[in-house]
Amino acid sequence: MSVLVTGGAGYIGSHMVLELLDAGEKVVVLDNLTTGFRWAVPQAATLVVGDIGDQDLVQTVIQKYGVEAIIHFAGSVVVPDSVADPLGYYHNNTANSRTLMQVAVATGIKHFIFSSTAAVYGNPSENPVTENAVPAPMSPYGSSKLMTEIMLADTARAHPMRYVALRYFNVAGADPEGRTGQSTKGATHLIKVACETALGKRQRMDVFGTDYPTSDGTCIRDYIHVKDLARAHISALSYLRKGGVSDIFNCGYTKGYSVLEVIASVKRVSGRDFNVVLSPRRPGDPAAIVAASAKIRSTLGWAPEHDDLDKIVAQALKWEDHLARFKLAS
Repeated sequence: MSVLVTGGAGYIGSHMVLELLDAGEKVVVLDNLTTGFRWAVPQAATLVVGDIGDQDLVQTVIQKYGVEAIIHFAGSVVVPDSVADPLGYYHNNTANSRTLMQVAVATGIKHFIFSSTAAVYGNPSENPVTENAVPAPMSPYGSSKLMTEIMLADTARAHPMRYVALRYFNVAGADPEGRTGQSTKGATHLIKVACETALGKRQRMDVFGTDYPTSDGTCIRDYIHVKDLARAHISALSYLRKGGVSDIFNCGYTKGYSVLEVIASVKRVSGRDFNVVLSPRRPGDPAAIVAASAKIRSTLGWAPEHDDLDKIVAQALKWEDHLARFKLAS
């Protein structure tokens, strides 16, 4: 039996594959390599190049490799892009996820873990925000993920498939052993952008919005190390295999940093100053969002091991240097 990881050649997905392999699991990756990289998939895993919207292909993969659980990462993740191209996001994130679920039900998959997002909360009235907060997404990206959560809940009520939806906060860092990291050219993740600027890969970086109702006027986010996030999926898989009921969990540290605080960390850790341009707000960005994490800690027994912003930044910088030397990004 094996675990199918959709989007397993991407940033978070490749860390998930490593975590599963380290745990002794058999892993099959399905990725169309639009934003992922063939080299990011370890030889110990099986890579199938294709799209989750291809129903016949997904069914063949599940049956051929004896898949018993699906961890679903494949999708589009850039908030401003979703505002400009909402239909593209609803197709890639929502419609394709519906196809994946349909095949999962038809082939008897019992366990399904979904890569959701804190963007479903929008601009919460209280922080830290709990899983009980009423969703109010501010972007098509957040809405597309919320729609998928709703489809999962309805599907699980109608069929013998249980799921966990993990609502990620801001994922950052790289594999501590240097095996993989955020590699997409033109990525919009704040820590990656700041690290690229510190290393001279960008001439400048923008801070979008300095008039938010926060301590320094810039947005506040909860940054979770990508390895801690991958471990949360391992905990979720174990939970489902032991008979756990379908549920939703936040993935964050219950600690927020402003954009300017993150930039200060990158400057401090890298020992380099760089050009920061203060720019207008972007549509779809909430002022502050920080995770309440009591539920995932108590129910899944998950606890962070890499909760240190400077260490997260240091690993991200190391990975950026690796990319520059080996020219892996494209």
